[in-house]
Amino acid sequence: MPLEAAIEKALVRETEKRGGWAPKLGLGVAGFPDRTLLMPGGRIAFVETKRRGARPRALQQWVHRKLRGLGFRVAVIDCTEAIAAFFEEWDR
Repeated sequence: MPLEAAIEKALVRETEKRGGWAPKLGLGVAGFPDRTLLMPGGRIAFVETKRRGARPRALQQWVHRKLRGLGFRVAVIDCTEAIAAFFEEWDR
């Protein structure tokens, strides 16, 4: 079972492979997602990485709802297999 750091590293690699950038932008906001995905064409998504089966804390869930309410895509990824599924769904 990969640790959260390994999942995050795999997410960064896959994002870069697809021509994007995945900086860690906390912006000084507690609960902000781990990575901001900046993709070609001006597409932006926010990703929270967790170890398998872990759920975001209440503050993280609040921030995720806020971002979704503003029209942004927010995903919680808890395994490396979910990375490809996330991109496939996003690319549709």
